[in-house]
Amino acid sequence: MADGFPNLGAVAPYAVTEADRAAIAAAIDEDEIVQLALTLGNIPAPSGKELEVANYVHDWMAREGFSPRKVGATPERPNIIGTYGGKGPNTIGGKNLLFTAHLDTEAPTWNPDLDAYKYAPETLANPEWEKCWLEDGKLFGYPIANDRGPMSCFLIAAKALKKAGYELAGKMYLTACPGEIGPEPIEEHRGVAYMGKDIGAHYLFHHGGVAPDYAIAAEGCDFGLTWVGCGYAVFRFQVWGEGVFTPLLEQPATSAQHPNPIYKLGRLTDAIHAWSGEWEKTSRYESSGGVAQPKSQIASVRGGIPYAFGAGTELVNLYLEVGLSPKQRVADAQHSLEKMVRDAGLGRVDIEPVVVRHGFEANAAEVAPLVGAVDVATQLGLGHPVALANPVYSSMWRDHNVFNMHRIPAITTGFRRWRPTPKDLVDSALIYALTTLAVCGRASLEESAAQPASAVYPDNPFGSEP
Repeated sequence: MADGFPNLGAVAPYAVTEADRAAIAAAIDEDEIVQLALTLGNIPAPSGKELEVANYVHDWMAREGFSPRKVGATPERPNIIGTYGGKGPNTIGGKNLLFTAHLDTEAPTWNPDLDAYKYAPETLANPEWEKCWLEDGKLFGYPIANDRGPMSCFLIAAKALKKAGYELAGKMYLTACPGEIGPEPIEEHRGVAYMGKDIGAHYLFHHGGVAPDYAIAAEGCDFGLTWVGCGYAVFRFQVWGEGVFTPLLEQPATSAQHPNPIYKLGRLTDAIHAWSGEWEKTSRYESSGGVAQPKSQIASVRGGIPYAFGAGTELVNLYLEVGLSPKQRVADAQHSLEKMVRDAGLGRVDIEPVVVRHGFEANAAEVAPLVGAVDVATQLGLGHPVALANPVYSSMWRDHNVFNMHRIPAITTGFRRWRPTPKDLVDSALIYALTTLAVCGRASLEESAAQPASAVYPDNPFGSEP
């Protein structure tokens, strides 16, 4: 690896040229892509309430001729699937490339009785939760950053390919999914309404009628890419003690001697803090596809019933989120946490994972043609090779994990994550379109296969065709 560029010894399946760049760029309208991103971004869609924006994406695809379908675990939370291309000869068809982005955006629950326990009033009042706007040449609003801005880019990329007259040999799948942000069913918050990733890209892959050779999770990566993704687990610590009627309580000399298990939380959180630092240090994972740095922090604490006071509580639950590298399993963290509790001498503490999602990475050789395609597209679009994304983007869950889990080589890549400009959207749409052309090929494959991409860019950091 040199200068942050993976050296995979591979190139894109099909060549793209400066003439292709010019033709596709001319078909991308900046005002149109900004308006689409703002329109999508200004439709409120916290997890569980994605239907309105899903319908808008469906209707947009229908107007543009991408034959959309709805496939969902429930009618209220559908995946939207459109297609373009797939017109190659039966004997030599191009590869299929799936783009995915999520419809939901991080937000409070908007249930005041819940949000009051998590957010300050000024945080709840932040308009960027559900509002998007253009100001001083930059786009504001969480929905554009995550993830309807990148969604707009691949939608416009498909329209630009069609407008510029490019028929694709392979299929370009355009997918918009619910639930990637979350939540997760935990405790009494159970059922489909609380499901996240199970009903999004994961459901789409199994029930959506898609057969991709490669996949791209379109999300902000500052124009870098990675094929590494972390997983996570949420561990519930059940800390047990004794409920004692307050008038009968004999004040112990130290908090550690108190029968109420809430008093153990200080020692437990100190132990968790030390454990988390060691977990972060020992879990770092580096590969040719990116750096994964799993981290950990306490998500929630629940104990007692506020209105049923008088005898403390016998039980307090603490919930710990733990990142998992592509090489780690939930049992690795389970054993380590159990040892931590034993060493701390905290008495009875039951530990159980209530959410588990492992991380994944693509096989470097198998994902190389897709990475080569993004590199050539980036050179044409931005004038420089593609770089590996910042480790933060390979240290979280993104939906390329779903496809790498199922042996579909997948990456995540996209525009500037924070405060993107209209030009960023245009550049990203151009890169997505050129990547698609380099993966799927033209319907007349003789022209697109005439020369490898490395012949167009002899200084391609991915080397020559193997």
